Amino acid sequence: MAMTRVLLPVAVLLLGVWVSCVTAWSSSPIVSSPSLATSRLEAFSISRPRRKTTSTQLLALSSNHDEDSSKASVDRRSFVGQWAMACSLASFMTGITPTKASAMSTSDAEITDKIYLEFKGIPNNNVNSEDGIPSVDRIVIGLFGKDEPQPVGIVKQLVSPTGYSTPCKPPDTTRLLEKERLESKKVYKSCVEGEDNGVTYDMSAVWRIDANRRIDVGSVTGKFVSRYPPNFESSSSLTHDAPGVVSVRRGNEGGFGFTIYPGAGGGEGILDEDNIVVGRVLEGMDVVERLNAVPVVQSSSINYMALTGGPKGQTAPTRACRYGGPMYCNELKPLKKILMIKTGIL
Repeated sequence: MAMTRVLLPVAVLLLGVWVSCVTAWSSSPIVSSPSLATSRLEAFSISRPRRKTTSTQLLALSSNHDEDSSKASVDRRSFVGQWAMACSLASFMTGITPTKASAMSTSDAEITDKIYLEFKGIPNNNVNSEDGIPSVDRIVIGLFGKDEPQPVGIVKQLVSPTGYSTPCKPPDTTRLLEKERLESKKVYKSCVEGEDNGVTYDMSAVWRIDANRRIDVGSVTGKFVSRYPPNFESSSSLTHDAPGVVSVRRGNEGGFGFTIYPGAGGGEGILDEDNIVVGRVLEGMDVVERLNAVPVVQSSSINYMALTGGPKGQTAPTRACRYGGPMYCNELKPLKKILMIKTGIL
């Protein structure tokens, strides 16, 4: 289906260009004017005259020949110009890449599966006034299994009870300090003990909110931190063309998480380049808007306490930041922890 959407528009474009070229050829004076060809043949034909030809007649014949040659030259230039224009159009049209020609709106993509995510800890209007217990906010996402079967299949495993099966990363032997080497071995041992359990999104965190540009969720913690992440592969040209589009990082450098596009302040170009669109939010856009407004850490590398003469804060990265990757570091991280406490397939 995805390949058909890629090839069909290109075939239509090529057909249109072929028709343009044929039209230019058939309408050219050289092809459509047999009288011109006949006159040219007559002008250059040699036959024995039946009677004496006067000098005046010769001059007239020469004059007619010059006029025909001039007309033929103009007609040739006109034909060449038309043909060059048609072929230039062919070159331009065939230069359109399949990605651009086959771009399809996410609103038209077929939804093959639905999953739900339940969040806890989103500030503002999430406290039940009767008992003071923070409410649980729910989002329903429709997945594009036909357009992106491979990444959608992985996401479905991550929200399933059995999880996504993947091995542990070996201990980091490049650490110079003995303390760090021991810590690396401890993390690996803890990972191996739970390696039979697949990775899931349950109790994963919202780890980065770049307001109006992206909301990154699904940062796994604990024993899942040092697991090998999946390698997401794309097979379509869907883009971040509307608020609520959901995507995963292309390749294996984005961890297990995914991104929700708020669609309010640009940034879709970078997401289109780096991410693979796998679905869109069907229910809970109000929750997405509240997530987008959550206060986050800014310029975390600056120690404001030290600048004002106070005690130096801890600037060393946490264990999760060292072994889980940049997604576990502090910049643009919510000031208060927000968790996905439960996920599943509908």
